[in-house]
Parts: sequence; C-alpha cells; structure tokens
Amino acid sequence: MDELRRFCCQNPDCPDAGKRGHGNLTVTMRYGPDKLRRMLRCSTCKARFSERKGTPLFASPLPTERVVSILAHVAEGIGTRKTTRLTCVHQDTVTRYIRQAGDQAHQLHNELVAFSPDDERCPVR
Repeated sequence: MDELRRFCCQNPDCPDAGKRGHGNLTVTMRYGPDKLRRMLRCSTCKARFSERKGTPLFASPLPTERVVSILAHVAEGIGTRKTTRLTCVHQDTVTRYIRQAGDQAHQLHNELVAFSPDDERCPVR
C-alpha cells in the first residue's frame, strides 16, 4: 500500500481527486511490456486509470529510457535540434514531449502552490 502513497485519483469529479496517500487506491491489474505498469482503481469514485496518467510517459510509444533521455537533455538546456540528433528521434517527437512535460509541470506547480503556507514576510496578499 505504501507504494501507492504518491498517487492520487485522476478523476476531477471525485471528492478524493488530488489527495495523495489517502488510501483510496488499489491495483486492479498489471499491463504493458512484462506486466510492469499498474492499473489503479479509486474506491471512492470507482474510476480506473494508469499509474502513468498525468505524466509524459502516458500512452508513450517510446521506451521509458528514451523519453527520460529526451527530457534529461532538455532539462540540461540542450535545444530541440541537438536533442533530436542525440536521441535519434524526430524533432516533432521532442517538441511533443517538451509540451507534455511543461503542461504537467505547470499543473503540479499549481497543485503545490495551492497547499503552500502563507509567508508572513510577503506584503502581497
């Protein structure tokens, strides 16, 4: 159960959506190559979703190592064209993963800011 603490329900209509470690998720099955990916189920709303939903790896046709390599190059400040050459993928593929990772980073930022405590030193409220 502890390995599921970092996940939360992905159904926006669920009362437990976004609540990590709430204890409402169970593994219903494994899928994918070598059955390594888990399908999760929320006991509150009965929704099922992949553990990869909400990540750049969700529905990715590329192997995990390749996607991680692409995003690592970009995180180091390497441009799209050079990343394309170094990872041997099409330029549009690199751009697609950059957009997906950026959108998801933006969502995560908003989630974390919503739970951050007020700073008494900040004059703006």
